[in-house]
Amino acid sequence: MTDTPIRVVLAKLGLDGHDRGIRVVARMLRDAGMEVIYLGLRQTTDSIVAAVEQEDADVVGLSMHNAGHLTLGPAMLAALEEAGLDVPVVIGGIVPDVDLPVLTEAGIAAVLGPGASAEEVVATVRRVVGRE
Repeated sequence: MTDTPIRVVLAKLGLDGHDRGIRVVARMLRDAGMEVIYLGLRQTTDSIVAAVEQEDADVVGLSMHNAGHLTLGPAMLAALEEAGLDVPVVIGGIVPDVDLPVLTEAGIAAVLGPGASAEEVVATVRRVVGRE
């Protein structure tokens, strides 16, 4: 266990314009003592990779409300791998149950649905970075 705070990059990947949920998640993680870098709306895989590198992030959190999770999640993983970054990706938002195994098989570390509690969000981030 380390005393340094977990560094989380949060972003809205793609053209999704809904950001209320990710702003709530940012507050949950900050309240739990994590350092949150919120990149905002309409990010690209390249902009997220650049932030992960610059901020030495431990985890990436993507908020999905536009049904792009099956395309954008794996694209984010591929971009991180191409950059040589071994950083887990957590997706939050509206993801049908039928898509969960597909995302897990692709390498997404965790998926949090609408209504996830602050405790669940924080515990999930700690788990995927190995700081339970």
